[in-house]
Order: sequence, then C-alpha cells, then structure tokens
Amino acid sequence: MAELPLFPLNTVLFPGTPITLHIFEPRYKRMFTHCIDNEEPFGVVLIKSGTEALGPLAEPHEIGCSARLTFVEKLTDERMNVVAVGEDRFRILSSWQEDDYMMGEVEMLPLEREPSEELVAAKRDLDPWVARYLRILTDANLVRSDISKLPSDPLDFVYLAAYLLQTPSGQKQTLLENSYGTELIDEVRTIYRKEVALLSNLIDAEPTKDEDEISSLN
Repeated sequence: MAELPLFPLNTVLFPGTPITLHIFEPRYKRMFTHCIDNEEPFGVVLIKSGTEALGPLAEPHEIGCSARLTFVEKLTDERMNVVAVGEDRFRILSSWQEDDYMMGEVEMLPLEREPSEELVAAKRDLDPWVARYLRILTDANLVRSDISKLPSDPLDFVYLAAYLLQTPSGQKQTLLENSYGTELIDEVRTIYRKEVALLSNLIDAEPTKDEDEISSLN
C-alpha cells in the first residue's frame, strides 16, 4: 500500500502513456510543488461525479493510474505546464483532504500476466485493427501517427492502443479496470473493430468535392 496525491480529471490515464496538464488552481499548484520537491508520483483518477476545476473536490472512480512527472515548465503566478507518464494501476482504499487537495491510500494492481505465448497471440490479432484505425485517422487528418514506433510488448501495446482510441472516458475506464492481459487485449480489439467500421462508414458517406460543387449548383 502507498499514499498518493490524487488528481481527479475528466480523462483516463493508462500505464506507459503520457498526459499533459496545465496547473493553475492553488490547491494543485501546491500538490505539484510537493511532487516536484519530493520527486514523488501522483495519481490520476477519472471523475465519477463533480467538476474538474474551481469547485469542491470531485468524487473519483476507485481505480486509477499513478503518474511520474517527466517535464515541468514553470510559468508566472506559480502556474506550470507539466508532462507525466502513467506507471501503475491502483485502487483507492481510502481518501481524505490534505492542503485542499485529495490524498489516498492505494493498493497497486499489476495486470495478471498469462503465459507469454497467449499474450503474443492476442496482440497479433489486435495489430491489424490498430494499424487500420490509425491509417483512417491519419488519412482524414485527425491524427498523425507512426505505426512503426508502436511497442512490441503486448501489455505496453494494448495500453497505448487504449490510449489512442477516440472514445468516451467511461469506456476507457472500463478498460483500465480490466485486470487480465489477454482479456484486455480482446476487449480492446472488439472496440477497434467497431470503431474501424464506424469510421469507414462515415468517411464513405461524406460527399466528395465534386459532389459538393454539383449540389451548390442545383
């Protein structure tokens, strides 16, 4: 068990993936100053109810991800831009308010690792769907991606794949809560198959430039 400062957000962080934050509220400026001075991680938790900023502390989901700061840009008025990378899943056992921000006692939740050949086989089935999804988004100028740089480790890969999905935070929270590697990969693949079909249909339904010009003449 460990104690972590907790940052309730309207986003889900996965192990090994980045998050960029602009820190401006006094309570979170104090929280991040503490993390910087003590070289300690903090926890990112999806908000279950409440608001992200300028209000009472929100109620978070109980499962989140710890994060380690990798970049800090200090601005005026003690504001800062920070980049952090997700490290480990955790479950909140208890929480309290300290210096106006949330602290929690947490237990870490490492994924249950099945035999490596099962994970590799599950990743192999997911690979083409991620590649196709990213090609569609890249062709539509919605993201820039370099598929060749995706990680080879199955668990690193599936968390990055979950991070790349353009889907609601609630769905991503469900993925974060999954504790079994092959089951998580299968769940992510199911979502990718649906998203690829949806995006393909939307793009096919968009009128071409010539069709737009013809319509404007009628």
